[in-house]
Amino acid sequence: MTSLKRSLLGSAIVFASLGAAHAADLPVKKAVPIEYVRVCTAYGAGFFYIPGTDTCLRVSGRARYEGAYQTSSSRQPGASGDTSGYRGLLRFNLDARTQTAYGTLRAFVRLDAAARTGVIHSGTMLRIGQAYGATGVDEAGRGQQYVNVDKAFIQFAGLTAGRASSFYDFYAHDFEFYGATSGSDNASTNLLAYTGTFDTGLSATLSMEDPLYTRSPVFAPTGPSVPVAPVFVGYTDGVPSRYGNVDTVQRSRLPDFVGVLRIDQSWGSAQLSAATHEIDVGNLSTATTAGTGGVLTGIRHANTVQGWAVQGGVKINLPSIAPGDALYLQGAYADGAQTYAGYCMVAGCYRQSNTGFDTQKFEQYFADASINPFTGQLQTSTSFSAVASYLHYWSPEWRSAVFGSYGEQDFSAGARLAQGALYNVVSSSSAAAFGSNAVGVPGTRFYQLSQALRDTYQYVIGASLIWSPVTDLDIGVEAFYTQVGVRSGRVIDSDKSPTAYANVAGINNGTFVPRTATQDSMTHIRFRVQRDF
Repeated sequence: MTSLKRSLLGSAIVFASLGAAHAADLPVKKAVPIEYVRVCTAYGAGFFYIPGTDTCLRVSGRARYEGAYQTSSSRQPGASGDTSGYRGLLRFNLDARTQTAYGTLRAFVRLDAAARTGVIHSGTMLRIGQAYGATGVDEAGRGQQYVNVDKAFIQFAGLTAGRASSFYDFYAHDFEFYGATSGSDNASTNLLAYTGTFDTGLSATLSMEDPLYTRSPVFAPTGPSVPVAPVFVGYTDGVPSRYGNVDTVQRSRLPDFVGVLRIDQSWGSAQLSAATHEIDVGNLSTATTAGTGGVLTGIRHANTVQGWAVQGGVKINLPSIAPGDALYLQGAYADGAQTYAGYCMVAGCYRQSNTGFDTQKFEQYFADASINPFTGQLQTSTSFSAVASYLHYWSPEWRSAVFGSYGEQDFSAGARLAQGALYNVVSSSSAAAFGSNAVGVPGTRFYQLSQALRDTYQYVIGASLIWSPVTDLDIGVEAFYTQVGVRSGRVIDSDKSPTAYANVAGINNGTFVPRTATQDSMTHIRFRVQRDF
């Protein structure tokens, strides 16, 4: 038995040895080497190499909550009556950079999306298709979903191409939540630009920019969607000829041309900007109609006009007061390009007339130009703005900004008289069709009180307080007050006399006396919690 056990044990050892020998002859599969993400230090903190490439990428973003309260003077029918609003916003940034023989090749993209309600909404974004309004019975006009490709540009060897902030802009509401002060702030436009830089910190830029985002409608009593009121735009045999309606929509033919000189040094920055904006409207008539003196053959068209704007600004760093302190000063003037003066910022820049807050007593007109109804020519408006903003750090965790602006927009006396002469020809029975755009017959009481094409002013003053208990977290509140008014005379108070524009004859003969106003004002308070990463 002992001999048998020894034989079996020996056989097992032999087989085990043979199996081990054969196993040693089998091929061994090597593990794939792991390529770990490497930190890229060439462009600052947060960048890493995309595996398998020499491109550095930084991923960042933002989450924000806002709540706001805004005064309202009335809750009459037709007014929303909302005095509060809320918003949640998300942002994603991707910044990719590669070093080349020509310098850094960069691509940057930013996507913003938000849900907002009540007084936190944007007619500007709604009009250009970046915000989508709620349509429910209780929610109509009070809720918006907002999606915006805020940035998507390429930079290479001085070239910038894509969707970016306008090179014309300087202050661009850097120290504000709402952005209520006057001043150009075109944060998302399509452009092609070249920038040359010099060792002294001086740079010069030439940019071709999308004109869509700097337009304001051209004034005419009717537009392409309102073919009700007759509009007289020329003469045949010495009497007015009647057109069906006026097409005032601006066309895209030339880009806006922007030129910039800028200097950035340790003391701060300064910039001088200039821009052109072509005003090119559609046909003066979209229908062939007969006038009292015969049929006008051919469709008349207004000549194009080149609007223009200039802006100068300076930013002064003030570390002697506190680290991070800075002062902005900026002024702008525009002729036929009021968006570049930023006069419309608090109310919205994309309507012929606008009210910046619920139940405003009268409308402001932001038109780049008006069409003379008898010559068919464009008559431009002029505007200017001045803004100052100061940021102060009370401590590394606490900071405040104070800001203010003043602006004016003027229309030539001839432009308003021409619209009044048109109104006289049409007769006051068409006042309801013209609505609040009715100018009235020159010399009458209604003409003196009507709001269309009135020269206006506005000023804004405000301040904020922000607490940053940890890095990249802001908790703050901002409040501002704005007043708008007419430069001279009085206007009908549309809030207190909502039926005035249906009683033109009564106003002129004294049987209907409307309430009037010279100015209106609003206070806005906004609370924000924001985390950047």
